[in-house]
Amino acid sequence: MKTKSVLSMFAAAAALVVSMGVQAQAWPNKPIRLVIPFPPGNTTDIMARLMAPRMAERLGQPVIVENRPGASGMLGLDFVARATPDGYTFAAGQGGNLAVLPHTSKSVPYDALKDFTPIAVSTANYLVVVGATGAPFKNLVEMIAWARANPGKLTVASNGEGGFPHLIFEQLRMMAGFSFNHIPYKGSAQIATELMGGQVMAGVDGVTGLTPHIKSGRINLLAVTSKARTPEWPDTPAAAEAVPGYESGGWFGWVGPAGMPREVVARLNDEINRAMRSPDIVEKLTAAGLTMVYESPEYFAQLIRSEHAKYGKLVKAIGFKPQ
Repeated sequence: MKTKSVLSMFAAAAALVVSMGVQAQAWPNKPIRLVIPFPPGNTTDIMARLMAPRMAERLGQPVIVENRPGASGMLGLDFVARATPDGYTFAAGQGGNLAVLPHTSKSVPYDALKDFTPIAVSTANYLVVVGATGAPFKNLVEMIAWARANPGKLTVASNGEGGFPHLIFEQLRMMAGFSFNHIPYKGSAQIATELMGGQVMAGVDGVTGLTPHIKSGRINLLAVTSKARTPEWPDTPAAAEAVPGYESGGWFGWVGPAGMPREVVARLNDEINRAMRSPDIVEKLTAAGLTMVYESPEYFAQLIRSEHAKYGKLVKAIGFKPQ
């Protein structure tokens, strides 16, 4: 009986392997669901809706974009982590919910390093450091000097305590040697309003929501967080010009449940990269301050690991307690 039991187990395992192989070869034979863990209109949502029709055309199956917002993106990612790893469900992931939140939130329902299959990273982005027009500084060098001379008096807005923008400003603080008073808000619109009203001196956020106010002169652009100056803002210094070695930015990519067939991952990676090379997509996303990235699943896996480790060390260094 024992021998028969062992043989039965081997037979079942072999059947599963064969089944997965056939499934991978036949993939896709039904609609594919692309989960966006944010509300409609978010950057990842826009990117997905530009990309999905092109993927569907080549794959011969609908690619359905489905918004599952909540808990800073954690609800949608948890849904995908629990999905069947057959290539028919994958999600948008980014630095915030895969590299930062695992260290700053007590309630992350997934393991960012174990519960997902990295598929492709599509874009990288920089953030901006901005100042109120009435602030006693007009560039990053002056802001740092003022903050050093006035410990704890610099007020800085971001989109939340322990969020990605907050942490990259903490990184800047540590490297430049100054202090500040963090004021968390709910998003770009509120940050812009408070800056224009003079309630806060400075802010750190993604460039897209602040661009109209920067161009109108109602908010001062102090620096970009990319390694070098950007084509969109050629006259604005990179933060590294004031703080040598500083660089911090975000990224957006696509992940599926852990255990996806390698053939399916490779095909998805190829089709995502192909779609993201479409000239109109490149034009629209570049105008929004994004840099296109076309890399392998292995590259994306390493990026997630390295960023996860980086922000884990940073959270410990600043003494941030998970909320």
